[in-house]
Amino acid sequence: MLDKKVSELLNDQVNKELYSAYLYLDFSIFYEDVGLDGFANWYKIQAQEERDHALLMMQYLQNNGEKVELKAIAKPDKELKDRLQVLELGLEHERYVTGLIHAIYDAAYNVRDFRSMQFLDWFVKEQGEEEKNAEDMVKKMKLFGDDAKSLYMLNSEMAGRTYSAPSLSL
Repeated sequence: MLDKKVSELLNDQVNKELYSAYLYLDFSIFYEDVGLDGFANWYKIQAQEERDHALLMMQYLQNNGEKVELKAIAKPDKELKDRLQVLELGLEHERYVTGLIHAIYDAAYNVRDFRSMQFLDWFVKEQGEEEKNAEDMVKKMKLFGDDAKSLYMLNSEMAGRTYSAPSLSL
């Protein structure tokens, strides 16, 4: 059995990952509405990844004899104003999620729950990639977003993203 605090934090994180999927679907809708279907595609795939993260955490909890408790998923509450602001919100959110993952890892570390720490190692690495991707998107939009041809190229780059299932197996 898992430590009670670790179990609770993982259960809470399931909800937070599903919220992340909702948030990124909201971003996708914004980009679709402003005619940037490539960015919309990028965030649809991002939403799939966040859902996958929730499912992995659910499976881990179940594999360890813990009850999964699904909670209501909050509606995204940010007013989406412009292309750059949405990307900056994405970066801010990824940094927030990184902090949540670190808090779960810290709780597991404090009770010497090596199995959970090993499970969370994948998420720590994943969050590093998520933050880097979000930072790169913000930088590119700042550099090229005001030029129509460059924005078209960025949008085409984002359209090329394809879904791939997580590499973590339980």
